[in-house]
Amino acid sequence: MSGLFITIEGIEGCGKSTQIRLLKSHLESRGRVVEVTREPGGTPIAEAIRAILLDPANSALSPTTELLLYEAARAQHVDERIRPALEAGNVVLCDRYADSTTAYQGAARGLPAASVDALHTIATRGTWPRLTIVIDVPVEVGLRRAGHRGASDRIELEPVEFHERVRAEFLQLAEREPDRVKVVNGVESENAVAEVINCLVDAVLEEPNSKRTYVLGSRRRRKTPRGARNGQGGQLRERDRRRL
Repeated sequence: MSGLFITIEGIEGCGKSTQIRLLKSHLESRGRVVEVTREPGGTPIAEAIRAILLDPANSALSPTTELLLYEAARAQHVDERIRPALEAGNVVLCDRYADSTTAYQGAARGLPAASVDALHTIATRGTWPRLTIVIDVPVEVGLRRAGHRGASDRIELEPVEFHERVRAEFLQLAEREPDRVKVVNGVESENAVAEVINCLVDAVLEEPNSKRTYVLGSRRRRKTPRGARNGQGGQLRERDRRRL
């Protein structure tokens, strides 16, 4: 049985943790062994890097330093935890992965896309999810939910405009890579969101193992629209988000 790599993405407060918990139960009910992990983090070394990245006291971190720390944590995570779990035939559910770096450090921080992608290649060693689910909510909804969790971390404290750029990039990722990235309306009830996610995952589980290969030499993309990297390529149509 081949492993399956699934990532859950979205802005702060979109409901990723809840949906990962529900999806884990769904997959286990189908007899799959599920490994749940997160980024940054997932291993002792990567968790130590996470503490640096999210500590509000570290406001002096430059965008480039931030990017390199995220990719260093990812490299350790991939080598120590993600690849071994996939090679064992397990399903890996990861709360954030390289798409978050594309959105936060690339689109929102304004770092060059080519540099971000080059570091992804090094850190992931071609290990890329078969399915990425973006739970989409308006920024004001996500930040309000995140605020109910307690003290905000360094990223949550960024201005609203920063989070709007992140959200726009996630939606554009789905436009650029529609086979891999699916957008789900996170404003719906927990159970309604879970039902849509379960259907998306079940469809992937029905694929032949050869289509669920988790180590990709290159990512399949549609041509990126002009300006899309900087949040100027438009969002998914509202009816498309509802349909997903």
